[in-house]
Amino acid sequence: MDVKMEASWKAHLASEFEKPYFSTLVDFVKHEYSTHVIYPKGNQIFNAFDKTPFDQVKVVILGQDPYHEPGQAHGLCFSVNDGIPLPPSLQNIYKELQDDLGITPAASGNLVRWAEQGVLLLNATLTVQAHQAGSHQNKGWEEFTDAVIHALAEQKEHIVYILWGSYAQRKGAFIDPAKNRILKSAHPSPLSAYRGFFGSKPFSAANAYLVQQGGSPVNW
Repeated sequence: MDVKMEASWKAHLASEFEKPYFSTLVDFVKHEYSTHVIYPKGNQIFNAFDKTPFDQVKVVILGQDPYHEPGQAHGLCFSVNDGIPLPPSLQNIYKELQDDLGITPAASGNLVRWAEQGVLLLNATLTVQAHQAGSHQNKGWEEFTDAVIHALAEQKEHIVYILWGSYAQRKGAFIDPAKNRILKSAHPSPLSAYRGFFGSKPFSAANAYLVQQGGSPVNW
């Protein structure tokens, strides 16, 4: 199946595109786009891959679902388009970033600047129906994004995996902590941020590990 995706990722994931579940998923997604308002735009479904080629990945942040209100989602987890108000989870991420590294929160919630430095901002599910959180869960996306993490875990070492909340931690459970740095905490959502997200200092921990491995830190 011909999928429009950044070349290095396409090569690593080629076998997934030939599996029956992926063909079923594509049919489902195409039908949804033709009958409902779906986010993100069709040409941004694989934006995380386009902005962070396979060989450049040094940090992975796992999200669950795209944002489901107008103008928000653009294919990067936790990120919103320029000019869109910051969602609560992102406000808390910026708050922890300021606490951790003293970085003043950006006015924009567009995290492309992270993605272009090797931070893969990957949602488990890559599409969603407008105003319907979780509407495209259990349709095949999770199997595909599991394959993405497996490809990284099997072929690359010394990646920082930032797993916020129990969902991300389950999804990343097989990653080898001896070969990578795994940072776990509560989710930044207002429901759980005070249960261990605030004060977890993931940004400085990620950079310390990257430098220790001879790499360059992320300019968060």
